[in-house]
Amino acid sequence: MVKQWFKSGSPWIWMTGGAVSISLISVLGLLAMIAWKGLSFFWPSEVVELELNGSVAKQTVIGEIYDREMVPKTRLEAAGYDLSAFDAEFIERILVKTGNREYVELDFRWVLSTDIQKQSTPAAMAVFERSKNGNFYGYVDHVVEDGKVIKERSVERLYELVERAVDLNEEALDLQNGEIGHINYELERLRLKEKGYVLDNALTEERVADLQAQRLALREEYKVFEKRLFKLRKQAKRDQVVVRDMRGELVTLPIYQVLDVWFPNDMGTFSKVGHYLSQIGKFVSDDPREANTEGGVFPAIFGTVFMVMLMAVIVTPFGVIAAIYLHEYAAKNAVTKMIRIAVINLAGVPSIVYGVFGLGFFVYMLGGSLDQLFYPEAAPSPVFGTPGVMWSALTLAILTLPVVIVSTEEGLSRIPSSVRHGSLALGATQAETLWRIIVPMASPAIMTGLILAVARAAGEVAPLMLVGVVKMAPTLPLDGNFPYIHLDRKFMHLGFHIYDVGFQSPNVEAARPLVYATAFLLVSVIIALNITAIGIRNHLREKFRSLEH
Repeated sequence: MVKQWFKSGSPWIWMTGGAVSISLISVLGLLAMIAWKGLSFFWPSEVVELELNGSVAKQTVIGEIYDREMVPKTRLEAAGYDLSAFDAEFIERILVKTGNREYVELDFRWVLSTDIQKQSTPAAMAVFERSKNGNFYGYVDHVVEDGKVIKERSVERLYELVERAVDLNEEALDLQNGEIGHINYELERLRLKEKGYVLDNALTEERVADLQAQRLALREEYKVFEKRLFKLRKQAKRDQVVVRDMRGELVTLPIYQVLDVWFPNDMGTFSKVGHYLSQIGKFVSDDPREANTEGGVFPAIFGTVFMVMLMAVIVTPFGVIAAIYLHEYAAKNAVTKMIRIAVINLAGVPSIVYGVFGLGFFVYMLGGSLDQLFYPEAAPSPVFGTPGVMWSALTLAILTLPVVIVSTEEGLSRIPSSVRHGSLALGATQAETLWRIIVPMASPAIMTGLILAVARAAGEVAPLMLVGVVKMAPTLPLDGNFPYIHLDRKFMHLGFHIYDVGFQSPNVEAARPLVYATAFLLVSVIIALNITAIGIRNHLREKFRSLEH
């Protein structure tokens, strides 16, 4: 019976099924852990007030509890703590985020449970999210609106003033990045245009007068927008809020630096859910702040998706054409075999090698040549002779090209030769057969190659560090200035953002939850891109299913 069972192949089927199940459970468990550690960061935690005395001087600490751990008593005594009055083998210590960065050495600190004399979650405890110096914790004493002190209904008025300041700051930022940014962009173009005339010995008096008139008109327009910008900033700086901090002292906070305020200890469940969704929305849509340890990741999301889509547009035609040539036109000889071996070997080359190649060939050689030919007036500042999004897309296109070639060739090889012969027998040329019959039937395989290419390219970081990705990009590759799509600009990437926040951050504890949140976001972006490609592939498979019969 046992021999027959083994001969039937059932054990191997069960082993394979078990291995797949274990792998699937492991992947889902990993994603669940990342999602929990990342998304739980945005939930409004209770703010505790701790009265400490013991191994530290008597003091009051206000903050959010981030973590707890049990530490051996001997280890703490070796670090200089006097714990002779306690018999426990392990002592609990608590990680507290205290904020108020201007008045404390660190906004994260470990507190021994043995030092806690009293712990409470007082009502009316406010959390201020600020554009600088992180969160601030304390009790609202009063609000100063346009020089007038408001103590009655100060909290309700505070919400209104914070919303007003946020709207004014956003309007000022839009003005600075929009109209004023456009004028600066046009002034720079005029400067380069004038320098080009000088290099060509074509700078006539008429052109000088025309350039000067354009500059004058732009500067007059600039003065109008600048006056409006200063007015918006002055209006935003009008109000303040006075807060009593954990030292018991009154601190004046400018409301224009406050992005949001909430009272987590007074919140109900629905209020917390609303705040939670709002914080996730800000994380996805805002720009990063404080060395990427706070704020959002929108530029990184945009840069990742834009670069991957640009890479897909480049790699797909080249990969498909190469596969069609190798399968349909190339002779079956030693040269073709060598090419196929080379393609397969290219798939195993470390990605950093592609980054070095992209830096040397695309950036320095090709980009430097483009600058000499088409942008001599920009010298010595490079235009394309510096890392940018186009060179990143080309580098990753070469990196993923073998995947598309192999996948497309496999799709072409599955098409019966009788289909080709039937088309040719009916009078179609080989090119018509390829375009109308073969390529449509192979399109699901092409999409499979593209899915694999997108999945790999979206997660690559090492080559991008050499050919275009940066810690903080001042502008997006897409804006309202002609030619609207700027392929020469550097960009942010979710993968590099994870590396930067996780390993280069000056504030490790604050960055840790953001690493998980950004990692989960990167996986979500890759899944979204793959689902889109899979949907297109399934549509093509159904559309051209009749050709297979």
